[in-house]
Amino acid sequence: MQVTLIRSKRKTMSLTVDKTGSLIVRMPLASTKEEALRFIDKNQAWIQKQLRKLETVKDISVLSDDEIKELKKRARRIITEKVAYWAPVVGVSYGKISIRSQKTRWGSCSANGNLSFSFLLALTPEEVLESVVVHELCHRKVMNHSKAFYDEVHRCMPDYDLRHKWLKQHGRELMQRIP
Repeated sequence: MQVTLIRSKRKTMSLTVDKTGSLIVRMPLASTKEEALRFIDKNQAWIQKQLRKLETVKDISVLSDDEIKELKKRARRIITEKVAYWAPVVGVSYGKISIRSQKTRWGSCSANGNLSFSFLLALTPEEVLESVVVHELCHRKVMNHSKAFYDEVHRCMPDYDLRHKWLKQHGRELMQRIP
């Protein structure tokens, strides 16, 4: 297995198994190679699970340019409606809404309130799409993933975890459809 170490200004280590089966370790600047190897060893069960998931992914059809264009239009329409509905529920305002071809994120929220969403959300069930909208809108109140943030998410959407579970189960397959 190929292992890539990426050092950056971060506080913790993280692992990613890319679609080729290579392992990527993101680590703080001061971390040593030995610490990274111990981290990999400690997380072998998770790594093996990710590799098994890769094996089960069959021939996933990559989206054509025309399909992406149509999905972006559909996503913009649906997401704009959902953001307009959920913003007052969350109790926040927002800036510009962007629909993007994001390969690693379902959505993001900038410090000035601009929201970005993956066009792939147009392929998810409506309740899943709504969970991403609520997640990003809650970042208008709390700009991190702390307990306070998730308390706010659950206040607005008590069944958030159930809705979000779908993305954990099917999200990787959808992301692989981007050329």
